[in-house]
Amino acid sequence: MKIGIRGIRLRRAVGVAVTTGAVLSTGALYAAPAQAAPVQAAAAPTIVAKGGFVMNNANGKSLYTKAADTRRSTGSTTKIMTAKVVLAQKNLNLDAKVTIQMAYSDYIVKNNASSARLIVGDKVTVRQLLYGLMLPSGCDAAYALADKFGTGKTRSARVKSFIGKMNADAKKLGLKNTHFDSFDGIGNGKNYSTPRDLTKIASSAMKNSTFRSVVKTKKYTAKTKTKSGGTRTMAPWTNTNTLLGSYSGTIGVKTGSGPEAKYCLVFAATRGGKTVIGTVLASSSATQREKDAKKLLGYGFGKI
Repeated sequence: MKIGIRGIRLRRAVGVAVTTGAVLSTGALYAAPAQAAPVQAAAAPTIVAKGGFVMNNANGKSLYTKAADTRRSTGSTTKIMTAKVVLAQKNLNLDAKVTIQMAYSDYIVKNNASSARLIVGDKVTVRQLLYGLMLPSGCDAAYALADKFGTGKTRSARVKSFIGKMNADAKKLGLKNTHFDSFDGIGNGKNYSTPRDLTKIASSAMKNSTFRSVVKTKKYTAKTKTKSGGTRTMAPWTNTNTLLGSYSGTIGVKTGSGPEAKYCLVFAATRGGKTVIGTVLASSSATQREKDAKKLLGYGFGKI
């Protein structure tokens, strides 16, 4: 009779255990692991920039879009393609010297353009010109590179040829909303791209180790050769991409600005072995484009 009662109690205990999510085993009661509550996806951030795009650099998967395919003026983010075309040249010698011409200096003055402050008559290496192009956003460096790597008998022909190479590269990447009519972003009404296209250009450019080295550099000092054969130590070039000093993991890429372009930034960062890359176009200030980029990077890493 006592055995029967114990049996009944045991069955009741088992019944209770099952209904309360516990498991009866070897005479001990274990709590079953509670089911995790479903994680709510973070809401997409609001940015001031009129256009934005972020993707997983590893596979190109889109993580955020805002007017991502709307064509806009790109300002100096154009120089990403300038550098990309230079670095794609066959048998490129980064230590080849380029003599700085008066035309490059006159161009800067005429357009009130951003400058690497290159000195007429100095011999500057291609490598140094790339730093002068991407850090202080030197339009004089851009002009020198276009003149060096374009083909033709005249400077204007060489520049036109170089811009043609930029457009050919965009076409090769399958970009349908990008067109260049300048080597530096000071265009004539037909220099445009989109957040998605610019991000793809930057992602492709980042495959080149020299490009990666340049765009993650905060400061660079060039030593150039003067007309007389001496050495000139240039004033240090500081990278205009302030994310490099304010957002952990930043590895590039390039700022841009202008009356029509407003404030632009193509950005990339790596955390935990994952890289997020993106673009904001037409933000309201240099400070705001950085805030916009940080929001999108944080959101991107949360989704990747």
